[in-house]
Amino acid sequence: MPRRPSAWRRLTTATRWPVGVVFTSWRYMWRTTPMHRSEETGALDSDAPPALPGGVSHDEIQHAADGAGPLFHRRYRTRIRATDMTPTELVERVSADLDRPAPSEFATFQKVLGEQDVMRAGDEYVVRMAAPWDGPVRVIDKQPDSFRLATLRDHLEAGQIEFRAREEDDLLVFEIESWARSSTWAVHVLYDKVRMAKETQLHMWTSTLEGVVRVSGGRMTRGVDIHTRRVEIDDE
Repeated sequence: MPRRPSAWRRLTTATRWPVGVVFTSWRYMWRTTPMHRSEETGALDSDAPPALPGGVSHDEIQHAADGAGPLFHRRYRTRIRATDMTPTELVERVSADLDRPAPSEFATFQKVLGEQDVMRAGDEYVVRMAAPWDGPVRVIDKQPDSFRLATLRDHLEAGQIEFRAREEDDLLVFEIESWARSSTWAVHVLYDKVRMAKETQLHMWTSTLEGVVRVSGGRMTRGVDIHTRRVEIDDE
C-alpha cells in the first residue's frame, strides 16, 4: 500500500479543513490574477501520458489507462520577469520543498519516503487537502529543469503531472502539465458533473503557480494560461 503520514500528522492537518475551505472559497471568489482559459477536443495518440521511465518502481501506480471517464491533458503556464533565478535554480528550489509554493490553507505536500530538502526519483509524497482524502504520488523522473510525479493507489486521479521551467524571450516560464483521468466512475461524476470540483483543482494549481513566482523573487507577467485538451475514451 502507498505510504501515509502518521495518524497524528493526519489529525493535525485535518484540523485545518474547516478554515481552509472557507479561506480557499474566499480566495477563489476574489482572485485577481488574470486567467486565460481555453479548451478543445484532443486525441489519444497525441495527448496520451508519457511512457513511465525505467529505474523507478511501478508498483501501486494508477495509470491513466486504468481510470474512468475522459482523459484531461492540461497545461498551466505563467511567465516571470525581474528574477535572477535560472530555470534549474527555480526547479531545485521548488522541488526541495513542494509545500513552499503550495496554497497551504488548502493543500499541503507531506514527504513520506526519501530524504528531506532534496527530491530524487522514487521519493513519495502525500498531498493532504482540505477534504477527507489523500493524494499519494511518486516521483518518477527528476531532471535539472523538471520533475514528474505519478499518482498512486487511492489517489482521486490516475495519471501523471510534470513541473518544469525554461527561459523564453528574456522571461522565466514555469509550467505544470498533467495527463489524468478520474480514478473511478464515482470520482468521474464528481469531477465532470459537479463543476466546483474542477474549479477547485484549477484554483489549486493556479495558486501554486503564484507561489512559484513568489519563490522566484520575480513578478508574474500576463497572468496564467490554462489550456485543456479533453479526450473521450471508450472503455468498452
